[in-house]
Amino acid sequence: MALKTALITGGTSGIGKSTAELLHSRGYRVMVTGRGDLAAAGLPADIAVIEADAGSLTDIDAAIDRARQYLGHLDVLFLNAGVSRPGPLESTDEAAFDSLFDINVKGNFFTLQKALPLLGEGASVVFTVGAGEGLGAAMTAAKGALLPLMRALALELAPRRIRVNAVSPGLVDTPAYAKMGISQEIVDSWAREIPLGRVGAPADIAEAVAFLVSDAAGHITGNNIAVSGGIGIHSRP
Repeated sequence: MALKTALITGGTSGIGKSTAELLHSRGYRVMVTGRGDLAAAGLPADIAVIEADAGSLTDIDAAIDRARQYLGHLDVLFLNAGVSRPGPLESTDEAAFDSLFDINVKGNFFTLQKALPLLGEGASVVFTVGAGEGLGAAMTAAKGALLPLMRALALELAPRRIRVNAVSPGLVDTPAYAKMGISQEIVDSWAREIPLGRVGAPADIAEAVAFLVSDAAGHITGNNIAVSGGIGIHSRP
């Protein structure tokens, strides 16, 4: 029986890396994309790691070509690459705005478009969405575009028996916060605002992705799973 295959964008750290390791441990052949020092990712040796800018159509083309050569076909496409540029309206310039939409929206759209010939019946696509609220209008708009996009694609691809879903992480302790200049002390303090009492770990999101791409979720499409420790729950009288 042929091993299942997975392509994960933004897979060299945080949520993407944790998902790559989890799927690999469950017998998937995995390829990830990323930027920067790819050798430092520390992934298992048989996970293919390639450099690609999620906002560059040229890089996306190259990544899909590599996936075709290395994996042959795709059972799973995890569209996890994203960028955060928080800031108020007054301080958001054109470059920051374009970066948010080029990577978070355009990059995801065209990665799926170009990967579509590799996705057969029974394949699964998962978007990482997450919250944009509180991070500025441009960030909220870029993240907000992904859920209607995911649902439209779920309907469009349903006749091909390709399922499309999303995960929305809450506050998750990933290297992204350090890159934004947020200290570990501040990240740890967020636990006070989370109903379940702790900041999420990348493995929490990886488990949700693994469920969505599994046979156990074979009748689920067009849905978003919030993995937030209870953030967003509002009590009603």
